[in-house]
Amino acid sequence: MTRRGPGPDYALEAASPAPVCGVDEAGRGPWAGPVSAAAVILDPGRIPKGLDDSKALTERRREALEVEVKAAAVAWAVGFASVEEIDGMNILKATGLAMRRAVEALSPAPAFILVDGSYRFDLPATVRPVVKGDSLSVSIAAASILAKTARDRVMRELDRDWPEYGFAAHKGYHSEQHVAALRRLGPCPAHRRSFAPIRALLGGGD
Repeated sequence: MTRRGPGPDYALEAASPAPVCGVDEAGRGPWAGPVSAAAVILDPGRIPKGLDDSKALTERRREALEVEVKAAAVAWAVGFASVEEIDGMNILKATGLAMRRAVEALSPAPAFILVDGSYRFDLPATVRPVVKGDSLSVSIAAASILAKTARDRVMRELDRDWPEYGFAAHKGYHSEQHVAALRRLGPCPAHRRSFAPIRALLGGGD
């Protein structure tokens, strides 16, 4: 896979009050399934090699790094917000909820939080948003990997419950297979009915 540059490092963490964690989410855009978030406090002396934005890694490499991160991190945790929570409060608030659940599960608790993106989520420590943080911070990159692999497992489980939709392949995102199944079968309980594409496909407007 083509690299975009030298990759993330520990500079943002080193300049932040310790303990510092990286936080990232997976699954804000899909039409189905939960949104996940991970929080990771890395040991600066035991940073796994090859950490990067999860989207820049193959599935096999993500899964290998997941094991390494969990073994080497000072602390890590994954949180989820359900489809019902997404539909009830909107995807941005649900993402913040998943992040809060992940951060609150850490021990030790972080003093400082680096969050991927530009939005300042309400989390239980000082937050610094970092645009393209998963390509700048190894802690955020590690969190992006854990959030992605955790959510992918959930989508494979949902695929066993509703195999007609192909969740294991597209993970709930837009695809021709997904659209065709929705038109043929309608939504299942795993679908986010508050999302405009689902409402449009069901004749509920855009």
